[in-house]
Amino acid sequence: MTGSGVYVYAILPAGADLPPGTAGVGSPPAALRPVREGKLTAVVSDAPVQLRARRRDLLAHQDILLRLSDDGPVLPMRFGAVAPDEESVRAQLAGSQTEHLATLRDLDGAVEINLKAFPAQDSLASVVAEEKNVRRLREAVRRRPDYEANVRLGEAVATALARRAGEAGKKLLHRLTPMARAVATGPEVHGCALNVSFLVDRSASDAFRATARTFADAHREHVELRVAGPLPCYSFVPSHGRRASVAGV
Repeated sequence: MTGSGVYVYAILPAGADLPPGTAGVGSPPAALRPVREGKLTAVVSDAPVQLRARRRDLLAHQDILLRLSDDGPVLPMRFGAVAPDEESVRAQLAGSQTEHLATLRDLDGAVEINLKAFPAQDSLASVVAEEKNVRRLREAVRRRPDYEANVRLGEAVATALARRAGEAGKKLLHRLTPMARAVATGPEVHGCALNVSFLVDRSASDAFRATARTFADAHREHVELRVAGPLPCYSFVPSHGRRASVAGV
C-alpha cells in the first residue's frame, strides 16, 4: 500500500468476484483487491499519490463499475472516493451494513438511464407558426427593425423554445415513469429543461431507450433529447442523490 490511502470503487455483496484483468486508476494502473467485512465487500486499490480527474482514470473508474454490475448489484462510489486505510473501509462497511444491503437489494438487476431535454434549436419555423407572440414580434421587426425590437424577439423565441421543451419533457416523464422502478431528479444544468434519471430493469433497458428515442423523433420540433446509459446507479444511492419512488413522481 502507498501512503496516499485506499481508493474505493464500489461496495458489493460478500462473495462477489472481481472482473479479471481489470485495471484501476493511476499510472501505472493500480491492481484491484477486495476488502471484506461481514456481508459486504468493498472493491479498492492503492490510491495514486496525485489523483486527478484525467480522462483515462474517469473511464477506468466507470468501466470497473459497469463490469462489476454485469454480475450483480453494485453500490457505486463517485470518482475520487479515498479512505485513509483498509481499516477505515471495514469500519464503514460494518457501521452501514444494514443500509448498504438494503440499497444493494434495491439495485439488483437494474441500471440507470439518464435523460436530458434541451430546447430544439432548429425549430424556428415551427415556433413562428405556433406562437402568436413570436409572430407578432417578428412582424414588428420587419416593419420597423431596431435593436430593442430584435432583443424582444430573441427573448420571446428563447422563452418559447424553453417552454416547449419543458412541456415535452413532462410528457416524456409521464410516458417513461411506468417503465422504471424509480425516478430521481438530477441537478440543474444550464439550458436543460429536464434532467432526470430512471432506475430500469437491465432486461428492459433497450425497450426503455427505444421508447425515449421514438418520443424524441415525434417531438423533434419541441425538444432535443440526450439519452445516457446504461450507467452505474449513482442517482439511486441515498448519499449520492435525492431518490423518488415511481409512485411518488
